[in-house]
Amino acid sequence: MKRLKSLLILLLCATTMMAGVKSPDGKLEATVTQDGGATFLTLTSNGKQLLRTQIGFTMSDEDFAKDLALVATNETGIQTVSYTNIRGKQKNVSHQYGSESVLFMGSKGTPMTLEVRLFNDGLAFRYNITNNAGDELEFTGEQTTYFIPNDSHRWLQKYVTSYEGDFPYQEKADKQGAWGYPALFETDGSFILLTEANASRMYCATHLDNSAAADEYQVSYPFAWEGRDKGAVNPTWKSSWASPWRVAIVGSLGDIVESTLVDDVSDAPSAALLESMGNDLSWIQPGRAAWVYWAYNHGTKDYKICCQYVDLAVEMGWEYVLFDWEWDSMTNGGKLEDAVAYALSKGIKPWIWYNSGGDHTWVQATPLNRMLTHENRIEEFTWLKKIGIVGVKVDFFESDKQNMMNYYLDILDDAAKFKMMVNFHGCTLPRGWSHTYPHLMSQEAVYGAEQYNNSPYMTGNGARINCLLPYTRNVVGPMDYTPVAFTNSQHPHESSYAHELALSVAFESGVQHWADRPEGFLTLTPLAKKHMQTVPVVWDETRFIQGYPGKSFVVARRSGKTWYVAGLNGEKEARTMIFPLNFLRKGSHLMTQFTDGTDAYQIITTQRKVKASQTQSITCLPQGGFLLVIE
Repeated sequence: MKRLKSLLILLLCATTMMAGVKSPDGKLEATVTQDGGATFLTLTSNGKQLLRTQIGFTMSDEDFAKDLALVATNETGIQTVSYTNIRGKQKNVSHQYGSESVLFMGSKGTPMTLEVRLFNDGLAFRYNITNNAGDELEFTGEQTTYFIPNDSHRWLQKYVTSYEGDFPYQEKADKQGAWGYPALFETDGSFILLTEANASRMYCATHLDNSAAADEYQVSYPFAWEGRDKGAVNPTWKSSWASPWRVAIVGSLGDIVESTLVDDVSDAPSAALLESMGNDLSWIQPGRAAWVYWAYNHGTKDYKICCQYVDLAVEMGWEYVLFDWEWDSMTNGGKLEDAVAYALSKGIKPWIWYNSGGDHTWVQATPLNRMLTHENRIEEFTWLKKIGIVGVKVDFFESDKQNMMNYYLDILDDAAKFKMMVNFHGCTLPRGWSHTYPHLMSQEAVYGAEQYNNSPYMTGNGARINCLLPYTRNVVGPMDYTPVAFTNSQHPHESSYAHELALSVAFESGVQHWADRPEGFLTLTPLAKKHMQTVPVVWDETRFIQGYPGKSFVVARRSGKTWYVAGLNGEKEARTMIFPLNFLRKGSHLMTQFTDGTDAYQIITTQRKVKASQTQSITCLPQGGFLLVIE
């Protein structure tokens, strides 16, 4: 009878909690349970379930998903992560988290550790294998699956390797397919943003797929067709291994927008990387850039047009100019070296564009293949350093496979040796690399302003998309949207001038490439022009004020003693936004207010004194906006 009771107890334990950890504030709890041979990680808030996740993965010779055997748990208590950002939404970061490791055995007895970190604003977990023998590990798939209630609201982007797409609203789980990170859900008034962090050479990047069941989003490997079928789908590794962190940012929309969780769980710069930079980070300087492509797609082929954009940067007080694609074909009075020399003579530091090249991309835009190998990069960076280039923009990667993760990191490692800043375009989503590699200033991975070149879709949808990106794409890392345009590209924008001006603060990027042609900036009213001359790109503090995905967005960002408040209306009807100024310190502050006029082409500028106790009320035009600068 005693033996029977013991067996019953063991069976009961198999379907109840095996391990658990709480957030520092005690509101969130993550528990590990097993049921029917599967293992689950469940996140609750004040006892209410927020997210249930099946965990596990498979290898070519072992299963770490089915019938995992629990060996031990190790709760390490409250830990702290602290760091200072060179760029980003918050300069000084210090967050606590609860931590626990759960040791399992795979189907052949190999130990696997599930590492769990629980912050006040979300959950991160990853898988670890200690491989002392150095045998090759081949991973064949993840069973990590997020179960999202069918009636949850969702904003998802169809998976494409460039992460350039809309996040259209879905009322419920009625669409199936492959979805890119980040994925935003609303369930019973709480929001969940799913993504991954700390991608490394050990693995591929992943996306979500609910093809099997509409309410089950499985972490999935890249498709075979990515990178023109080049590179293996299944990642391999020959020493101890850790997966990227699976990240769920949870809570209110303010918790989502203000979160730094992706960076919090990503590695700090390694000692080897810092040594390669001479332990000197002073050359990494965020800033603003004049950018020719939006107005003149082939403008970098024309030396005189390039000089106009250098002159624009001088007039506006911006630090940089970008010489975009086709600079190797520059004519009309000079070649690249002449344009670089002209920029440097004016005190403007130049960036330069490259095609990532190789047989992984369909795009043959030049210059091509100059970043492809270590030898290519050393030769190119040596030349760039000699002529005075300070940063490279590398484009068209077209794959999330492991070989492409290695390529990104190879570029970053080699660029560091030459103190060269980096911006990736046509690329994967930020996954914490800006923390690990502080000279990575931005990444595109966004349906940005350049889309006004490509189709009329942005004309009717741009303002709505602008009110989606702060809740999705820009949460997880710097976003080279290339904002702010008052004139038109190939297809016009319907967003108001005040809306466009507000984008300079609404979006975060370590380098901001302002989109418009020179006359768009030079003909601004004096105070609006002054704003574009002085607006920072690095923020000491960010506070979400109000809004809802696709409808509106109001954010306050502080730089030093000045607060900047950006408001966007994403809808095609007027909206009045009412909000307190309680983020201000006590006392009187001078506020410069830029708001919509009687039509979309007018910015009304006023100045007055305000106090923290006051409430602000601003009416925006359809697809309008506003900007406040409070000193």
